[in-house]
Amino acid sequence: MNEWLFLSLATLVFSVFIVLGWWLLPGERWQMLASVPWTRRSDTTWTGINLTSYGLLVATSALISIVFVLLLTGSTATSLLPVLVTLFLAVAICVPASRLIARWVEKKPHTFTVGGAFFCGLAIIPVLVLLVNTGCRFMQSPPLDMAMMLAAISIGYVLGEGLGRLACISFGCCYGKPLAQCHRFTALLFDRVAFVFSGTTQKAVYEGGFKGVKLVPIQGLTSMFHTITALIATHLFFQGAYGAAFLLCLIASQAWRIVSEVLRADFRGGARISAYQKMGGAAILYSCGLTLLLPSSSLPPPDITRGLGQIADPLLLLGLQVLWFLLFVFFGRSMVTGATLSFEVHRDRI
Repeated sequence: MNEWLFLSLATLVFSVFIVLGWWLLPGERWQMLASVPWTRRSDTTWTGINLTSYGLLVATSALISIVFVLLLTGSTATSLLPVLVTLFLAVAICVPASRLIARWVEKKPHTFTVGGAFFCGLAIIPVLVLLVNTGCRFMQSPPLDMAMMLAAISIGYVLGEGLGRLACISFGCCYGKPLAQCHRFTALLFDRVAFVFSGTTQKAVYEGGFKGVKLVPIQGLTSMFHTITALIATHLFFQGAYGAAFLLCLIASQAWRIVSEVLRADFRGGARISAYQKMGGAAILYSCGLTLLLPSSSLPPPDITRGLGQIADPLLLLGLQVLWFLLFVFFGRSMVTGATLSFEVHRDRI
């Protein structure tokens, strides 16, 4: 009963986020969150640093993703410290990798890639779990269950990417093809829900030249698909089907990446089959092979109440807030837009 109540509430909250994001975020008004004066240009103007809704949404989705992982692992009575160490190492490696891989594939120094960061994470997570388990044995504490950890982290990743795609809507990146260039059925299907970007600082406009053009709402579709996948996998997790939850997340998310890029118009590298599509195919094969090697789990049945109790620790909540702030600063400071700010006094209010 507790599981179904939790999943129902999560579905309701995430649905509201996605619907509001689909409706509001393509508008120019929602790209910039704030501008901070940085250097003076003249007596009346300043050069400003833009803080974007993209950064706010990415940091928030990443935080929800991590909370989900902690909740799932906590529901199996797994010790909190080794889980936190594993997540810290994964974030420390994957966040810089999101920029480095984008630079390698797209030849652009000021962009990020979720797909590249995921592929890096998939490769290193098993290694990190093994390293942390070595430390657990040295400290004579219970090791992490590999199958459970892979399932929990994959669910967190898919949910994080699903909610994080709302950030792409606000910045106008990862944009879809114009409906006019699509098959007639596709154009008719998405005509009423297409994204239309008009802001000159939105990527679909300044890079793609699609100002005022109806585009396939690929970011919204990805957000919806990934979130549904994560919630179904969460149900499997609570049934103790860790291998099935892991495979569902990996196969569904990476198959969607391969297929969905056919409907995207943003630059994905010069090859006909993008590097991210190749990474998606390799990730599916790798995850299937990895599942065959996983030992059966001996953990107690997951209990959502136990997981909720673990994440209520005040020190943990404070640490998560600090992490959110650091991610917001890293992803939220726009490197491709600027601002000119001026200030004045309302003389009639003195």
